[in-house]
Amino acid sequence: MGKPMAYEDIYDKPWLVYIAECKDRTLYTGIARDVSKRIKEHNNTNKCRYTRFRKPLKLLYTETTLNYNAARKRELEIKHFGKKKKLELISKSLLSRSYGT
Repeated sequence: MGKPMAYEDIYDKPWLVYIAECKDRTLYTGIARDVSKRIKEHNNTNKCRYTRFRKPLKLLYTETTLNYNAARKRELEIKHFGKKKKLELISKSLLSRSYGT
């Protein structure tokens, strides 16, 4: 007996890793299928303990992964980065978007 079909459908589809800047200028890293919806949840609910008192959040970076497991792995990798390295990742992403690469 395998996973329920709904489980496979959502977890085997692309997920996004995101970095958002909090009101106190800290950077929060998370994953979501719908990042804009997740940022709205951070800003309008108290579901996330870390961001509860650091609203509003501003989305700075997104990265698409193949599935949930890849997103979790990348999220943990980015969470271990220092702030400087996270900001470099964000800057490189902005530059590549500016130049279409």
